[in-house]
Amino acid sequence: MNYTKINNVLGWACAIIATVTYMLTAERSTSWWDCGEFIASAYKMQVVHQPGAPLFLMIQNIFSNLAGGDVTRIAFWMNVGSGVCSGITILFLFWTITALARKVVTKSVDGTYSSVDLIKIFGSGLVGALAYAFSDTFWFSAVESEVYAMSSLCTAVVFWGILKWENHADEPGADRWLIFIAYVMGLSIGVHLLNLLVIPAIAVVIYFKRAKTITSKGAIQSFLLGVVVLAVILWGIIQYSVKFAAYFDLFFVNTLGLGFGSGFTFFVVLLVALLAYGIWYSIKKVKPILNIVMISASFIIFGYSSFAMIMIRAKANPTLNNSDPENAFTFLSYLGREQYASEPLFKGPNFDSKVTGVEPTYSYRKIKISIQKSRQDLLTNTIKKFYSLVCIVIEMVILAIIRTI
Repeated sequence: MNYTKINNVLGWACAIIATVTYMLTAERSTSWWDCGEFIASAYKMQVVHQPGAPLFLMIQNIFSNLAGGDVTRIAFWMNVGSGVCSGITILFLFWTITALARKVVTKSVDGTYSSVDLIKIFGSGLVGALAYAFSDTFWFSAVESEVYAMSSLCTAVVFWGILKWENHADEPGADRWLIFIAYVMGLSIGVHLLNLLVIPAIAVVIYFKRAKTITSKGAIQSFLLGVVVLAVILWGIIQYSVKFAAYFDLFFVNTLGLGFGSGFTFFVVLLVALLAYGIWYSIKKVKPILNIVMISASFIIFGYSSFAMIMIRAKANPTLNNSDPENAFTFLSYLGREQYASEPLFKGPNFDSKVTGVEPTYSYRKIKISIQKSRQDLLTNTIKKFYSLVCIVIEMVILAIIRTI
């Protein structure tokens, strides 16, 4: 039996041991905190507290079907769902440990590992994976319906993926692992933001693999670059993409007189067009770094699109509908956790300070207005404005294409 087969068999053995343990010790009902909210929301596909966990809710809804219609067993089967995610996390943790151990153990002259070396590699994987599987914090999160079990799975898959890339980086098509990582990260946003913290470590791994000369300065710079990428995803993609969409919608409704959601739809189409153009341009000009960046950004946004479930379900007015994020602005407020007031640690008011400097807030909502002009005139003006906007956009696209040619 070769190294790969042993690695796969022992990894799945650890996963089965962990999963069976979690299923036998899973909560029969609900834990006394957010779990009750998540269970109820996943069962009825409702909107949980900010900033939401749509992918987690959709996957847990699948596990709720295993109850066979018995509502008294729904909580248990959702807890089992966390156990399964945690068990698969142990699988990828085992493979991660053995991949790192291989870098420490030196191969023999013929390029193979001796029996002693294999014991070292797989022994470290077994001890590390099973020790983590039975640790208090991880075990507790594995037996209840909370986001941390699934988030740990996303984190384990991402770090395993970067090690797979590092192992095949010199082979053709190895960058597909980076695309895979970007997609999993996009999906993980719909579970919990914890997974994004792996990005600086990924940047360091890429640096050590690609750099011709390794220096402390280079390692620090790569780490800081990873922090910048983390900030771009955390604020640029997650926050400002929705913010731009919201203000596009405001312009289309209040200025152009179009219907609600028209600006949001236009922004989505425009964003897709820009990403497609960026990918086409990177291929035409043979810019591999730009190409991987544009494709990765596309897959992150594609995975992030699970948040569409929040707006769709909010429009259905479910029983649990936190902040009612049914339009672009309420959805932006939902993602930004505006319900929770900020509490500065080093500056700000004391506990007995008086409230001052409060500015009025404006809501984005539908209201009835009296229209002086006829419907025909309003429609004509709207078409003229929209036609002018389309002409401007087409002209900008044509000029951009001409410049690239």
